[in-house]
Amino acid sequence: MQFSKFGEKFNQYSGITQLMDDLNDGLRTPGAIMLGGGNPAAIPAMLDYFHQASADMLASGELVAALANYDGPQGKDVFVKALAKLLKDTYGWNISEKNISLTNGSQSGFFYLFNLFAGKQSDGSHKKILLPLAPEYIGYADAGIDEDIFVSYRPEIELLDNGLFKYHVDFEQLKVDDSVAAICASRPTNPTGNVLTDEEIAKLDKLARENDIPLIIDNAYGLPFPNIIFEDVQPLWNENTILCMSLSKLGLPGVRCGIVIASEEVTQALTNMNGIISLAPGSMGPALGHHMIRQDDLLALSSQVIKPFYQHKSQRAVTLLQEAIQDPRFRIHKPEGAIFLWLWFDELPITTMALYQRLKARGVLIVPGEYFFIGQEESWEHAHRCLRMNYVQDDEKMQQGIAIIAEEVAKAYQQG
Repeated sequence: MQFSKFGEKFNQYSGITQLMDDLNDGLRTPGAIMLGGGNPAAIPAMLDYFHQASADMLASGELVAALANYDGPQGKDVFVKALAKLLKDTYGWNISEKNISLTNGSQSGFFYLFNLFAGKQSDGSHKKILLPLAPEYIGYADAGIDEDIFVSYRPEIELLDNGLFKYHVDFEQLKVDDSVAAICASRPTNPTGNVLTDEEIAKLDKLARENDIPLIIDNAYGLPFPNIIFEDVQPLWNENTILCMSLSKLGLPGVRCGIVIASEEVTQALTNMNGIISLAPGSMGPALGHHMIRQDDLLALSSQVIKPFYQHKSQRAVTLLQEAIQDPRFRIHKPEGAIFLWLWFDELPITTMALYQRLKARGVLIVPGEYFFIGQEESWEHAHRCLRMNYVQDDEKMQQGIAIIAEEVAKAYQQG
């Protein structure tokens, strides 16, 4: 059997595939400690809410209607209209339903966007997506139909008190030329929990406008929902910004609902792509999202339930890690949002890929840092000394996993 060039490209075993395989295998393996994947926490109050909302929607007929009917390729009309009104009322943005399209999860949304702008152009040139700060989300890495569609820059590293550090965009090094099709950044950042400051976002917006390219912001964890963001910052949207959101981190990853807020031109393009590739986005997520907006629950649950839950969990995880690993070469990126901690083991004599294998053999799943440095021409030692840890497990599991991480790290420092 011979695959096409496209088939060969997407038949490769990628970092994101390994991550999802580990997540699936771990969920089926008794005793596995899942500190790797991006599955959100099973927050009891949210599970209760979804149970009651589903019962209400079943009683009203909304649930069966969502299951039994196609939506249009832009996505469920009532949800798109309600969301546009919510964002306009909350932030004063000049948007309507013509600025919002839905996708079957954020991953497919980014596949559409990256290939809409980057890769081989009609004039024969090749353009790339600029990631202003690496490490960046592992799921971007292999999303291009064409090869080599990313370029990224190393961050400035600010050392903070209490064994913490923070990444910043190095604007002195950042270069935007004719080869750049768009700028893309996640905020909060997966994997590090970093939140780009309002000043950094304003500078990126200015760079994008000056070069007549869009600024894509991955807002899967951000404002106003699910609001897993612990810094006092403001969201950005304008006609030149493509803001990508999701229902996953509300606790609904299974409904696969991505949300893209963009200009009418980009919205129409994504709608056309949806029609060709998937006929229409799924209906269950948008139906539930519309129910939450109609009941005035979406923003309230995000700020009053989801954010405090994760903020407490992140602080607890930092405490457990710092108690377990007291080597001065160990630092944690300041947790500013998202559902991960980014751990840096400076001068570790093995790579975190090797550490990943040792931990996996002991039933602890994390994600090695190497996968997140996308679009880098030269290898960087720092990339091989970091790992991503999900902190959503219950306290007992997290303590067990951290104890094993501490043992293996100590062994590596001592013996290599």
